[in-house]
Amino acid sequence: MDSPVVDAARLWLGTPYVHQASVRGSGSDCLGLIRGVWRDLYGAEPEAPPAYTADWAECGSTEVLLSAAMRHLRPVDDADWQPGQVLLFRMRQGAIAKHLGILSAAGDAPRFLHAYTGHGVINSPLTPPWQSRIVARFRFP
Repeated sequence: MDSPVVDAARLWLGTPYVHQASVRGSGSDCLGLIRGVWRDLYGAEPEAPPAYTADWAECGSTEVLLSAAMRHLRPVDDADWQPGQVLLFRMRQGAIAKHLGILSAAGDAPRFLHAYTGHGVINSPLTPPWQSRIVARFRFP
């Protein structure tokens, strides 16, 4: 069974990847997808993101996305995998978390919606390599 979050996120499928964008059908990055789903569900975003470069998380230790998620989303218990949860990924060991997605299917064949460089907004299998990069899971309020 789908959630309102998954239904809203699916409307973004096929949106081209555009760094810092959040316009359904025109362009989005991973944060832009989450921002767009927030607007679809709640209206105005709770805060404007600062400008960021494509390599913004390559050096430094400030967990910008994790901190923002903690301010505006609700942490999920590790045992509770439900479609509609926001997934936060650490793309390499020791780096800060810098990728976001939305769990679109749980169970034996989990999937997630995300905006990915070179692909746009897609619905990908949540394979073991992706699962191993998950730092935290959240739900929209």
